Amino acid sequence: MSDRVQLTIDSAVATVRMSRPEKRNALDADMFRGLIRTGERIIADNRIRAVVLHGEGKAFCAGLDFASFLGSPDSMQELLARSEESPANMAQRAAWIWQEVKVPVIAAVHGFAFGGGLQIALGADLRYVTADAQFSVMEIKWGLIPDMSITQTLLRLVPIDVAKELTFTGRILSGTEAVDLGIATKVSDDPLADAVETAKLIATKSPHAIRAGKALLRDAVGMSRADALKLETALQVSLLGGPNQTEAVQANMMKRAPSFKDPE
Repeated sequence: MSDRVQLTIDSAVATVRMSRPEKRNALDADMFRGLIRTGERIIADNRIRAVVLHGEGKAFCAGLDFASFLGSPDSMQELLARSEESPANMAQRAAWIWQEVKVPVIAAVHGFAFGGGLQIALGADLRYVTADAQFSVMEIKWGLIPDMSITQTLLRLVPIDVAKELTFTGRILSGTEAVDLGIATKVSDDPLADAVETAKLIATKSPHAIRAGKALLRDAVGMSRADALKLETALQVSLLGGPNQTEAVQANMMKRAPSFKDPE
C-alpha cells in the first residue's frame, strides 16, 4: 500500500483514511494506487464486514492534483490503463473499487469533496456529511468531464436533469443540499463517528446476507425487470438454510445475540 492511504481494522470494521492532509488529500498517482491497493486488500479479507472511508485533515478529497501530473505523460497513461480485474481504468477504479468491495462502504465527508473526490465518495454505499461540507462536479472548471465512474454512481442517485445541471455548472453544494438532492445519505455533526457506529452495527449482521444485499442493490439497477427479479430469487436461495441464516433464526427465537461465521 501507499503512505497516502492508511488502513486499520478493528472488530471486523476497516477504516480507510486518505492521508495527504497538506494537499487536502488531492489525488496524485500514489493516492490512486493506494486507494486501489487498499480496496483490493479489503476484498481479499473475508473477516472485514464493513468499511469506513474518510480523509485526514481539513477535507475529504479536493480532487485531482493536476500539478503532480504535469510533464508526466507516463503517469497520465497509467491512469487510463485497464486490467482484466475490473471494467474500470485506474482512475475510475479509485472510486469504483468501493462498489467492487463486497461489504458496505460508508464515506464520512467533511470539507471539500470536489471532482474526483466527489466521485470517490459516490463510490461508497452511504455518505455521512457535515452540513458545511462542499461538493462539486468540478471538472467543467478545467474544461473536462467527470470520468471516475460517475455514470455508474451519480446517475443512480439523482434525476438526469440534476446530474446535467451539476455537470454543466460545476456549482458547489453544501452537505445539506447534497442530502436534499439525494447525493448524500444524512447530515451529521461528526460523520466519522456516526459512520463507525453504523459500520459496527452492520458488522453484527449476517455477513452473507449483507454481501448479498449489496450485490442485489448494486446490480439490479442495470438489469431488466425479469433479470432483477431472478437475481432476488437466486441470492435468497443462496442464503436459505445456510449456517448464518439458521443462526439468525435461532438467535431471534432464543432472544440472544447471534454468532455469525465469516465467508470462506
